[in-house]
Amino acid sequence: MSSTADLAALVEEPFALLREMEQRSREAHAGQGAGATSAEWVGVGFRIGEEQFVASRDDVREVLMLPEAMTRVPGANRWLLGIANLRGHLLPLIDVKLMLGSGRTSLRRTTRVISVNHREVPAGLVVDEVLGFRRFMEHEYKDEAAKTIVRCDSFLGGTYQRGDEAWPIFNLFDLVESKTFLQAAAE
Repeated sequence: MSSTADLAALVEEPFALLREMEQRSREAHAGQGAGATSAEWVGVGFRIGEEQFVASRDDVREVLMLPEAMTRVPGANRWLLGIANLRGHLLPLIDVKLMLGSGRTSLRRTTRVISVNHREVPAGLVVDEVLGFRRFMEHEYKDEAAKTIVRCDSFLGGTYQRGDEAWPIFNLFDLVESKTFLQAAAE
């Protein structure tokens, strides 16, 4: 049974009606039912400069305040701000905006560190602000990446469009696996 008319036919059979409603509820919760529209994608919204981006929730280990103490790395590029000790683990802190060639990130009260959930490359990406979780439906996805001022086109993989707001999808793994990122020594 799949339509409202079918449910109306079960009015005289309350147990069968409840069973059908339970089944539909389980299917809708699993994303299988006729009433289920499309899948939901969840990401972490953040800002670099004046532009907003979203990264897959699975790519983000945690969001942190900028540590008060970090140790500079001699001979490293300026975008490698230093190494911080976070709960006994060393985490390199990267100024993403500076790495992309778009100027230095202003260190403010809203500045945050996105700890990338990569097994082999530990990294803390310093961004202007983290905007929290963003949920999008499948139909809001567009394959083409939005044009950005921050020079990150090679790390973008599509866009979620909601009304007038564009949320380019920033692939954090592509960034930390890039040749530029892995060669942090100053030339």
